[in-house]
Amino acid sequence: MRLRLSPLLLLAVAAPLSAQLQYPASNEGDVADVYHGTRVPDPYRWLEDQNAPETAAWVAAQNALTYSYLETLPLRDSLRERLTTLWDYRKTGLPELEGGMLFYRENSGLQRQAPLLVRGGPGAEPRVLLDPNVLSPNGSTSLANTSASPDARYVAYALSEGGADWQDVHVREVATGRDLADTVRWVRFSGISWTRDGRGFFYARYPERPANQKLSAELRDQTLYYHVVGTSQSEDRLIHRRPDLPTWFLGGEATQDGRYLVVYLSRGTDPKNRLYVADLGDPLHPDVAAPLRPIVETDDAEYTVIGNVGGTLYVRTNLDAPRRRVIAIDVARPERSAWREIVPQGEHAMEDVRLYGGQLVVHRLLDVQSRLELWDLTGGHVGDIALPDVGTVSGMSGREGERAFYFAFTSMLSPSTVYRHDLDAARHEAFEPPRHTFDPSLYETTQLFATSADGTRVPMFVTARRGLVRDGSHPTMLYAYGGFSVSVTPSFSPATVAWLEQGGVYVVANLRGGGEYGEAWHQAGMLERKQNVFDDFIAAAEHLVREGYTSPSRLAIRGGSNGGLLVGAVMAQRPELFGVALPAVGVMDMLRYDRFTGGRAWVDEYGSATDDAAAFAYLMKYSPLHNLRAGTCYPATLVTTADHDDRVVPGHSFKFAATLQAAQGCDHPALIRVETQGSHGYRPTDRQIAEIADVWAFALANLN
Repeated sequence: MRLRLSPLLLLAVAAPLSAQLQYPASNEGDVADVYHGTRVPDPYRWLEDQNAPETAAWVAAQNALTYSYLETLPLRDSLRERLTTLWDYRKTGLPELEGGMLFYRENSGLQRQAPLLVRGGPGAEPRVLLDPNVLSPNGSTSLANTSASPDARYVAYALSEGGADWQDVHVREVATGRDLADTVRWVRFSGISWTRDGRGFFYARYPERPANQKLSAELRDQTLYYHVVGTSQSEDRLIHRRPDLPTWFLGGEATQDGRYLVVYLSRGTDPKNRLYVADLGDPLHPDVAAPLRPIVETDDAEYTVIGNVGGTLYVRTNLDAPRRRVIAIDVARPERSAWREIVPQGEHAMEDVRLYGGQLVVHRLLDVQSRLELWDLTGGHVGDIALPDVGTVSGMSGREGERAFYFAFTSMLSPSTVYRHDLDAARHEAFEPPRHTFDPSLYETTQLFATSADGTRVPMFVTARRGLVRDGSHPTMLYAYGGFSVSVTPSFSPATVAWLEQGGVYVVANLRGGGEYGEAWHQAGMLERKQNVFDDFIAAAEHLVREGYTSPSRLAIRGGSNGGLLVGAVMAQRPELFGVALPAVGVMDMLRYDRFTGGRAWVDEYGSATDDAAAFAYLMKYSPLHNLRAGTCYPATLVTTADHDDRVVPGHSFKFAATLQAAQGCDHPALIRVETQGSHGYRPTDRQIAEIADVWAFALANLN
């Protein structure tokens, strides 16, 4: 039974702000769960139901209080104005080359979303093929994915309401810009992969969900289908399903030459996967009903097909190689005894590998900084590709048979720029380069290393004004993620520049749990070892204080999703070390996270409190929601989430904010900002700017 909000809620919102904020009432229920003999209360369980009128009223009241507070902050309007100026430059995505044409997303500067452009080659004039700002003028529907057919006749594109993970796929003619009647629904966590004949595409979908459960229902029974252009979804061919593994993820893609369908099956977010291949026969007349043959069914490592030459698949794997290597598998002889090593494991982690022009382009991270190597298909290292600067290769694209490819490069002070690299000429040139909207020469990025509690060296990138006097006075923003083998590499954001221009220091820390140093680095920060991640973050903070960059009262911490969990955990463990905490879309309830949407897929990373007594014990020790203590003075906190977040449901943030407001033992604000028609990672440009202005203004005001 749900409890109704107190009438005092409305009075609290209407009352003028004072030094001690009057938070909306969050009534406590008597709900509790028993985990392995331990009773754990969950007084704000009712906030998990996003469809309940009581929850909607609570969100409205919290937003009203938060926005009334933000409106009092002196820097808010000027920050929004400056961010708008900093954001106003051309942003070009990596091109997709199909049928001799280039397809790419490009935002002219302040467009809510980036339109899809097409051109006949690098020097040809582009034209707008698909403008999401016309489809959704207010940005409430996002253009989530696009995929051009190999003959460049069609482009399939996916739309998402509020940027949620659910997508509907449509098909547009490239020549005319006309949409066909095709609509493919209930697509999620799926690519769009065309057969070589351009007749249709493979995709993965889930069963239809009731409307009131769409954003929260557990994900089960993902299935691979093939859709023929011009037909109804009800006619789509079933390719593969696994009723014996209902919670596993399943996806498929055709190789670039159109000969094979490669199918992946994985239990969750763990890098380990199974691998299957179907021989489609003649690429221009593919047999999409061809049977799948197992290549790997042992769940012992990651296996990612880079590409193929004839019947040989080139595969990136961490089998017996935690920093990854490349192997070759003959489809006709898939037994392990016949596998050949092409690129061995090196000293540094292999982040990505692509096959272009008969060569392997290997992207490695050397202390979290990118390096590109060229290897031939016999296993010879033939050279390196000189990069524009010290920074990050954030993506690559191209055709396996072409002697040129594209890569995107960025750094903390350099906007993402796409380059076209000519393998024969051994040089590259910028493709639609951006312009600077600030003077990067005023700032510099330095890599430092902190020492964690167990002696582990933790890298971090510190960006600040040149000649910074390290007197402990600078407002400092410390950002990190630390999970799911995700490598957090140096990258540009106008938001960073806006922070620097306020005299701030911006720091990105590379914690265990990520992939920066390979799978061993990842495993050192997962399951019962998750405390290592928090220790690494605390060590980075203490190093910044010790070296005079900042002081605890001037130090803000920020992270999203798994990084929101990070912020929530460390502010509970070391509240005196931070002046401001900014947890975004965080996983805050570690005892119940696996009951919503795709949360079950994270059990390999976190463990399950329900299924495993040992996991309950360590999850309970750090779960942000369960480690806030009444009467403790916590940092000034602004929790951020969004109403269409169907990856980390907003109930996590709702319950955490209610608990923090009840526990806060001093006059530091504890507020929550809930974005409407936004999701886990999507905001149209104007709302991105507005949210960052609010977050930065809140942080600066509370760092004095």
